[in-house]
Amino acid sequence: MFKSIQILSLAIALSSSAYAHTVDNQLTNEEQKAGWQLLFNGQDMSHWRNFKSDEISPQWVITDGAMMLTKGGGDILTKKMYRNFDLKIDWKISTKGNSGIFVLADELGSMIYSHAPEVQIIDNEEHPDNEIDSHLSGSIYDLFAAPKTAHKPANTWNKVRIQMRDKHLQVWQNGISTLSIVIGSTTWDTLVKKSKFSTWLNFATADRGHIGLQDHGDKVWFKNIKIKEL
Repeated sequence: MFKSIQILSLAIALSSSAYAHTVDNQLTNEEQKAGWQLLFNGQDMSHWRNFKSDEISPQWVITDGAMMLTKGGGDILTKKMYRNFDLKIDWKISTKGNSGIFVLADELGSMIYSHAPEVQIIDNEEHPDNEIDSHLSGSIYDLFAAPKTAHKPANTWNKVRIQMRDKHLQVWQNGISTLSIVIGSTTWDTLVKKSKFSTWLNFATADRGHIGLQDHGDKVWFKNIKIKEL
């Protein structure tokens, strides 16, 4: 009997431990010890503001533990700027929807994307901009294509990890590596020259910047946004 109770207790403990790792918008004990910080706690958006504003639009709402963009919310960015970082973020896009995650964003240009590379978010199956492989989700928009296998269908949660270390940019989507490149390298410069950004002054030249989330006019959800400065 005692042995049975021990086994049952162990099973409950393991089950509780597994659950602890699946709770949204919280840091695990391991993440806390490693220096991760939440950029969204499921209750408020205090780490975010609109592009070129001190406030955040009420069209960005919290629903079911996620930040959701409703119509007209505008692009948002972190209040803090980052140089070297490891970022985790879950996203879900509406049917035929489009959005994006920006890195190295500043407010010197007219738009949030003026100088910031974008990790694309899109409904690969039904959005009309799905014929160019570097426009598919997980790609660096118009520069570097992600494998189609890294994408889940619209209205399904996707997990992205973005790491920047001394301009070495790496991206994973749903556990699949989609990019590893050094910004400013000859390889990067060649890709930029062949892209829509070829004539954009100061594109991706900053050493540090904000993390940004795009308003492309479609509903999009974000949760489990965590960052660790490197």
